[in-house]
Amino acid sequence: MNVTQLNSAFTLFLSLLVEAVPFLLLGVLFSGLLLFFIDERKLVSWMPKNPFLGALAGSCVGFLFPVCECGNVPVARRLLMQGAPSPVAIGFLLAAPTINPIVFWATWTAFRDQPEIVFMRIGFSLAIATIIGWVFSAQADLRPLLQPAVARAMPGKRAKGEGRGEELGLRGATWNEPQVSTAPLLQSGTYFLGQSAQPLRLDTAELQARMLGANTADKPLSHKLLLLLENTVQELRELGGVLVLGSAIAAIVQVFVPRDIILNLGQSPVTSILAMMLLAAVVSICSTVDSFFALSFASTFTSGSLLAFLVFGPMIDLKGVGLMLSIFKARAVFYLFALAALLTFLFTLLVNLYVS
Repeated sequence: MNVTQLNSAFTLFLSLLVEAVPFLLLGVLFSGLLLFFIDERKLVSWMPKNPFLGALAGSCVGFLFPVCECGNVPVARRLLMQGAPSPVAIGFLLAAPTINPIVFWATWTAFRDQPEIVFMRIGFSLAIATIIGWVFSAQADLRPLLQPAVARAMPGKRAKGEGRGEELGLRGATWNEPQVSTAPLLQSGTYFLGQSAQPLRLDTAELQARMLGANTADKPLSHKLLLLLENTVQELRELGGVLVLGSAIAAIVQVFVPRDIILNLGQSPVTSILAMMLLAAVVSICSTVDSFFALSFASTFTSGSLLAFLVFGPMIDLKGVGLMLSIFKARAVFYLFALAALLTFLFTLLVNLYVS
């Protein structure tokens, strides 16, 4: 480790933040708009109840909310809190960074001479997100896989007896237990601050009633915008913290792990895919610009490995894992990572073997 490496790591850290923060802000704003200006209960009620169709519909919602892998987290969390079926929320979480018009246009611009890359990227991302969302539907109650603050905010049935907590893997606890003190990072964005030092938790009906009231004249647009700003600041405080941590890890790995070690693995249909998936997870480039990064490898890497980079990176990277931990517990993030990696590898290996 020397001064030059430290300077490079710090520069990369700042560049990752500068690149990601605008899209994180965009996602938080969409999250706030969902809360304050859209009846989320209607949006959720329109989603298909069938697990597979729900995962497919959630994966396609990205066309309505064009956010990258930083901005999709607050929107997915808001959907879960409003009672969206888990396949819908997880499908959106994994697909939205790719299944949106901004990324489609950026990928087309970079690979206009290889349009098959563009359409296979969209198709594979949609298929993988739908499959994973459908797989997670096997978990009847998703709350044991969620962070406590998110689980408590979700509507639905609570424990019927003392033994219910153990059924859900929460030994000695039930869903009816009093709310315990939670880390500030997990409190913000889910609470309004009252007059006291303690946050006041509100469910959706109370939030909308407090914002809109029986008489909409009492709640002008300026008041709604003020509440939107407050919610945005609180969610930025929460998600910004984990974004900074993930960006720091990504910058350190990029500088202190020689990239040649990764690139030298890309000489076969199998190792090239593994190398590009690893590279995608490490460099943590936002999905709106990652196609131009992948284009620089087009002359030396196979089409399947380029697709692996473009499909896997927006779903799972170091920044994204940190942000997902604000919704899911570590084991759930591991499941998402393992399923996304396995499916990406299988799809892109078929491209290397039968298309290239």
